[in-house]
Amino acid sequence: MTKIEFGIKLDFNNVLIRPKRTTLKSRSDVELERKFKFKHSILEWKGVPIMSANMDTTGTFEVYKVLSEQNMLTVLHKFYTLEDYTVQKTSLNPDLFAVSTGISNDDFDRLVSIMKVVHCNWICIDIANGYLDGMVSFCKRVREQYPDKIIIAGNVVTREIVEELILEGKVDIVKIGIGPGSACTTRLKTGVGMPQLSAILECSDAAHGVGGHIISDGGITCPGDMAKAFGGGADFVMVGGQFAGHDENPGDIIEENGKKLKLFYGMSSETAQQKYYGSMAKYRSSEGRVLKIPYKGSLYNTVADYLGGLRSTCTYINASCIKHMSKCTTFMQVNQQVNNSLV
Repeated sequence: MTKIEFGIKLDFNNVLIRPKRTTLKSRSDVELERKFKFKHSILEWKGVPIMSANMDTTGTFEVYKVLSEQNMLTVLHKFYTLEDYTVQKTSLNPDLFAVSTGISNDDFDRLVSIMKVVHCNWICIDIANGYLDGMVSFCKRVREQYPDKIIIAGNVVTREIVEELILEGKVDIVKIGIGPGSACTTRLKTGVGMPQLSAILECSDAAHGVGGHIISDGGITCPGDMAKAFGGGADFVMVGGQFAGHDENPGDIIEENGKKLKLFYGMSSETAQQKYYGSMAKYRSSEGRVLKIPYKGSLYNTVADYLGGLRSTCTYINASCIKHMSKCTTFMQVNQQVNNSLV
């Protein structure tokens, strides 16, 4: 029998954050670095809890160079070869990048071979549908192989699977998001998903209740969205499209009608599937799109803009550090966020 949930589910554009009296005097008073302890890993981590998405346009060694200077994470895409890592290994800080993997036996073998070559403290087990049979058992297998590593797994959007991945799969951090990304068409092709803010609220409550953490993955269109993700309870925020289109991202600059553009595409798009697998498998359809996005110059400027926005949010809600954002945030449902009358 078909079931309907009647509770309202919210996205970032459905809310604003309510300001409150603050004791902070300046944006410079805000601490954006946060120290973490984890459910299963014995490692601790301190840094700015923002990371690049593991797409081949943003999860790259070039993006790593920029983000690492701010103590931010780069989740490297899973199509880098053992040879690629061998060349780069001496320039990588083990605390500031993650090796990505799927859940096949070949993926596991590839992960093991890479981890023998590079010193890395983070592993990201990444598939579009984290509900697939075999996901939890693969996570357990990786934990048994690497008991000390910080393990991320996703993507999911509901309470029960978050708890299962943490308690049974032995992961430290669960990646949250199905279909919110600008280059993702999963919601259009499948009708499946959950508005990102509601997913964060539900899944952060579940994860924190059993000693885990979450990453909000997707749906970020501006610094205010990132602030809402942290305010909703996300421990980390993963960014794709907003970190694309820069000098540091691969691909040539395209000029059309006097505008400079760069390509950005989803990893489930036909473009990505043809690039890495030769073709789109006959049993599946593309769940990603190819976008021509404005060329943005240096990634350093975009990162500075996002960090400045977060600091400003904190001064509006009396949060002295990024860790306090969730307890200092009150959301208001709104019909309109901004005035675009002259845009």
